[in-house]
Amino acid sequence: MNIAILGYGRMGEQIEKVALEHKHKIVAYIDNKKDWEKQINNLKKSDVAIDFSTPEVVIENIYKCFDLNIPIVVGTTGWHQRLQEVKEKCLEKSQSLIHASNFSLGVNLFVALNKALAKIMNGYDDFDVSIEEIHHTGKKDSPSGTAIVLANDIIKYLARKETWINGTNDNETELSIKSERLNNNIGTHIVTYSSLLDTIEIKHTSLSRKNFAIGAVLSAEWIIGKKGFFTINDMLNI
Repeated sequence: MNIAILGYGRMGEQIEKVALEHKHKIVAYIDNKKDWEKQINNLKKSDVAIDFSTPEVVIENIYKCFDLNIPIVVGTTGWHQRLQEVKEKCLEKSQSLIHASNFSLGVNLFVALNKALAKIMNGYDDFDVSIEEIHHTGKKDSPSGTAIVLANDIIKYLARKETWINGTNDNETELSIKSERLNNNIGTHIVTYSSLLDTIEIKHTSLSRKNFAIGAVLSAEWIIGKKGFFTINDMLNI
């Protein structure tokens, strides 16, 4: 399989390593506008593109792949306010996209666990809930895309929470997300339910960026031959 890497930072390098381990070929590396001009012919040879770029350019990258009829795997976060727009464009053009706020298998199992716990805790109003997320200092979006997914799922199943905020206050209907940026922290997410008498906590810690790269490459393999707008849950059948 021929793969184009859009965004050749730390994640792009990991994706390259995993793709080569899976016996695939990298035919294009695109990291800026000049690369689009230089690499366009190589890009056209790709079977799929994997995007771990930035929120500022990801939509443009997606639409360029749509125009070239290239399926795309999107691991970039910070663009989900335009999710519906991109989904409509994808379906309108009969293109293929799979996205996730986090491509780690462990994280997606953690997301499923968070949903199940929220359903249980809906019956126990004495427990307040909060989220903490910690990432490396180079992460541009805050809160993380995964924290937002966790928060939205809690709000969906926990009747006493109506919205989330990035910070803290005393409004009991708001779900607090605390974001920290520390050197060399790949990614940690903690969901805590606290009462006056008990604390219940679930936590996921990423130990290697390779987890994300493996999920992205598996998604690239999965989406070949499919048309539509997918999430990693479709691939994992969660």
